[in-house]
Amino acid sequence: MFRRILVANRGEIALRILRACHQMGIQTVAVCSEADKGARYLRMANDTICIGPPRSAQSYLDISRIVSAAEIADVDAIHPGYGFLSENSHFAEVCRSCGIAFIGPPPEAIDLMGNKSKAKETAKRAGVPTIPGSDGPVESDADALAVAKELGYPVIIKAVSGGGGRGMRLAHNDVSLVNGYFAARSEAEAAFGDSSVYIEKVIEKARHIEVQFIADQHGNVFSLGERDCTTQRRHQKLIEEAPSPVVTPALRAQMGAAARALCKEAGYYNAGTVEFLLDADNRFYFMEVNARIQVEHPVTEEVTGLDLIEAQLRVAAGERLPWSHSDLPLRGHSIECRINAEDPASGFKPSPGLITTWIAPGGRNVRLDTHAHAGYRIPPYYDSMIGKLIVRGDTREEAIATLLRALDEFVVEGVKTTIPLHKEILRSEAFRLAKMDTKYVENHFVT
Repeated sequence: MFRRILVANRGEIALRILRACHQMGIQTVAVCSEADKGARYLRMANDTICIGPPRSAQSYLDISRIVSAAEIADVDAIHPGYGFLSENSHFAEVCRSCGIAFIGPPPEAIDLMGNKSKAKETAKRAGVPTIPGSDGPVESDADALAVAKELGYPVIIKAVSGGGGRGMRLAHNDVSLVNGYFAARSEAEAAFGDSSVYIEKVIEKARHIEVQFIADQHGNVFSLGERDCTTQRRHQKLIEEAPSPVVTPALRAQMGAAARALCKEAGYYNAGTVEFLLDADNRFYFMEVNARIQVEHPVTEEVTGLDLIEAQLRVAAGERLPWSHSDLPLRGHSIECRINAEDPASGFKPSPGLITTWIAPGGRNVRLDTHAHAGYRIPPYYDSMIGKLIVRGDTREEAIATLLRALDEFVVEGVKTTIPLHKEILRSEAFRLAKMDTKYVENHFVT
């Protein structure tokens, strides 16, 4: 096992990794920007190194600064968390060339899965159902129109190197397709340095289901059940739960087998997530692979009893995973709310600033993963998520009741948060009956 690890991230996920390492007896080095210097969560690390100004491009996204910090601190490995450099194949390759273990997939697999067109081709080779669409990137608006005519509207334009809803446009006719094509290319170029886009048929009334898997370096691949991420707004997840209330044991087995086949085809190891769309007839289609630990990994931990960060560390250290079944059993139900410092009533405008009051919920089956506290000033430079409230219950109904109780206990003052919206969604009949699709929140609550 590793002696000393550098955590190349910030906030909640940095604290999550630091805690796992502490429990395993591994020394840690945390990096921070000038905006995060002195943050309370950094006390969990054995050492802290400031790597630059507040802007991410000059700190958390600066490969040379992070690798220099790793070399100075004499670490064995780097954990990238999620976001920032977690799916940057060049960063993983630099770590490898410097003799530092990258706690994530190999750079070749990251590169393959990071290109949505190549990932789709890999899924087809693995026998995984894919959404009908263009064969690779679409080179012109004329080609886009030809593809849309063949598929039939509505279609969606997606950035080849995209993620997080950026570089995506929905088109219902020729005019919106042409406008969306150029807008998506421009946004993709600005966000990812790659303007390539492809087109897919829209699966209407769909649910968003993802399968968590983890593979070691000895050829063993395990699927850890699915998470339902249907409760979202403009491709940004709000509430996640495991298992999905609409996935049957037979469908779970099929999706798990598809995820494992894709993992093997891609030469992938460590933790990853295969994202699917599930249509009204329970047919699933491959969307993409997230080649990292996910924000919502705690709900999988709650229903499997596993520590996924610990599993990541063991895989990266070359250990063989000890489980005997390719599908691990699930117990109970877990739901997670992302607590963001945003104002849903104002188009989800970020709400950075000083948290004046912070009263955290507690009690049986309640978990709060956060780095925030009363007196913490939320910086304006980073993602607005300040915590994840996770609950579990023996049944979905029990989990919903526990989550509502916990949200009612949760008091955050000084900034706007998404807590009121979460309570409104959870109390809706459609959520309780699981009669939702990915457009439900946009159509019934906010724009």
